[in-house]
Amino acid sequence: MQVFVTGASGVVGRAAVRALVDDGHDVRGLVRSREAARVVSGLGAEPVAAELFDGTELAEAMRGCDAVANLATKVPVGSAALRPGSLREIDRLRIRGSRIVAAAARRAEVEVLVHQSLSFVYADAGEDWIDEDGLVEVSRATEPVVVAEDHMEAFTRDGGRAVCLRLGLVTGTDPNTAWQVRRAASGRAFTLGDPRSWMHVVHPDDAGSAVAHALQAPAGIYNVGSDPVRRGEYAAVVASVAGGPPPRPLPAWVRRVGAEKLEILTRSQRVSSQRFADGTGWTPTRPVLSASWLTTPDRERARG
Repeated sequence: MQVFVTGASGVVGRAAVRALVDDGHDVRGLVRSREAARVVSGLGAEPVAAELFDGTELAEAMRGCDAVANLATKVPVGSAALRPGSLREIDRLRIRGSRIVAAAARRAEVEVLVHQSLSFVYADAGEDWIDEDGLVEVSRATEPVVVAEDHMEAFTRDGGRAVCLRLGLVTGTDPNTAWQVRRAASGRAFTLGDPRSWMHVVHPDDAGSAVAHALQAPAGIYNVGSDPVRRGEYAAVVASVAGGPPPRPLPAWVRRVGAEKLEILTRSQRVSSQRFADGTGWTPTRPVLSASWLTTPDRERARG
């Protein structure tokens, strides 16, 4: 298939491009800079310069493609999430950008649209398992995610096939994980929520392979992640990689300042990805969180 990827030079985008190329697909990656073009080209894809918010230009860039993977995102890193307006850009991508991408894909007569979503939208379920029929709790922080999924459903209603992947917290070779490791190494707090509560996590490589598998999935919403992990266990893994002291939670006032931005990071979400696995044959290569997810050659040398 000919696949067009937005966000191709991002964390999940790079992993998706690699997976798609490895599966034999011809890939075009949307880029906005020379550095991004070098990254995408190095992964074996064709870089295409276009403006994501220009529907006409975007549709022309998609012309001839069988599928589009909408992976464009802009996640604030670490404490930057607490700043006023920190979600403005990512919300714009989710609310306006996703609508433009879907409309451009229809105009270019693309058959399949894969969209990166988040499992943070589920309500706190305590110890209960959560599947795709689980209760969604909409807040100021999650509303843009739900709006973007609505745009994907509209694409399906118009005759296409949209597949939304509700990813767990991307953990591994990404800037936010690196921020947590630095905090842990210096003995500063980096965790939120009850250490006994559940988290839904996914390694970037497994998120990327899920995009490739989604090309054959029936239209709908699917959870994508590894086995759920307790927050305390997650924090212990980060601390072990950092070589710092035992983890301690961020003070309560941080959550109050972060309000709804941080509330979604404290929900207990024991999410199952079984439906996607059964429907597509996808399985995570890293099914259980471990220090190997976070370990890079540079970190190994620093610890040695």
